[in-house]
Formats: sequence, C-alpha cells, structure tokens
Amino acid sequence: MKTAIDTHTPRAWIGCLACYNEGRLVGEWFDAITADEVTPETLHGESAVAEAHDELWVMDHENIPVSGEMSPEEAAAWGRAFADVDEYHRAAVFAWVQSGDYIAEGTGDLPSIPDFEERYCGQWSDFDEYARNLADEIGLLDGIPEEIERYFDWDPWIRDLHFDYTECDDPEGGVFVFRIM
Repeated sequence: MKTAIDTHTPRAWIGCLACYNEGRLVGEWFDAITADEVTPETLHGESAVAEAHDELWVMDHENIPVSGEMSPEEAAAWGRAFADVDEYHRAAVFAWVQSGDYIAEGTGDLPSIPDFEERYCGQWSDFDEYARNLADEIGLLDGIPEEIERYFDWDPWIRDLHFDYTECDDPEGGVFVFRIM
C-alpha cells in the first residue's frame, strides 16, 4: 500500500555544525514546528561528542517559502506559522510569501495569517474567472439591459482590476488570487 507524500508540512534538516566543519554530515529531518526542541543529544545520543558539538543549524528545509539556511528557532517559528493555517490553504500561504507581496508579522519574515485570510480571494482556473465571478457578486452589470450588456468590454475591465490583485500559480493547476490593500 502506497503512503501519501506530505507536501505541505514544513520540515527542517538539522545538522551538527562541528561535525560539518570536520567533514562529516550528521543530522536528521524533523518537523519544523519542533526544530527548536532538537538538542545535540538528539543527534549524537548521550556522549562526550554531544557536549562538545553544541551548535545546531538547519542546513536544508522543505515547505518553508524562503531560501537558505536558518537557525532551528527560525524553522520552528515557520512551522508554528504554518500550523495556524488550515491544511488546504498552506499552498496558498506558501505562494503568497514566495510572491514577495505578502504582509510580514512583526519585524521578521513570517507571514501574518490574519492578513492572509483578509486578502485571500481563493483558487481559480485563471484571473479572468475570478474577475467575472467578482463582477457577478458585486452586480457590476445589474440593471443593464441584455442588449447593451453584451457590448461590455471585459478585457480592459479585467486588466484594470488586475492592478489591485496579486496572482500566483497554484502548483496543482490554476492560480491563487490575493487582494492588494
């Protein structure tokens, strides 16, 4: 029986810096949310090596939308930020952060989940589908006779509307749409 691959849980590969500097790669994968709980003893067991090799570092990570290495504490903060997000919206938050057009919480790079929830407009096949749905919701053409409505030029209206939104590709197809405020 095949097991599903988790593509949304942030994970961190935490390694021992002293071992790395000695030319040995010693480390393991952990869920990012617990990265700040990993100790040298977790990697080395109870030994003299664990006492001498007390500096740990995240040398690789998955499902954290920033590049480069980081501290275990930073990885744990990313893990906690994503734990606050519904599993079905994690890919959208990931895309929002990677777009660079996201709102950070406090002084760091972590996304503000309340701001995400306020700005997220959903997953759509394309921006045109979102725009036409929005036009229906706001009653853009309500009260206009059908004979005149068919002459409405959607292209410039959708193009202008797009200036108020960020559109990010959904890896599974379609796009995520975010309102710029």
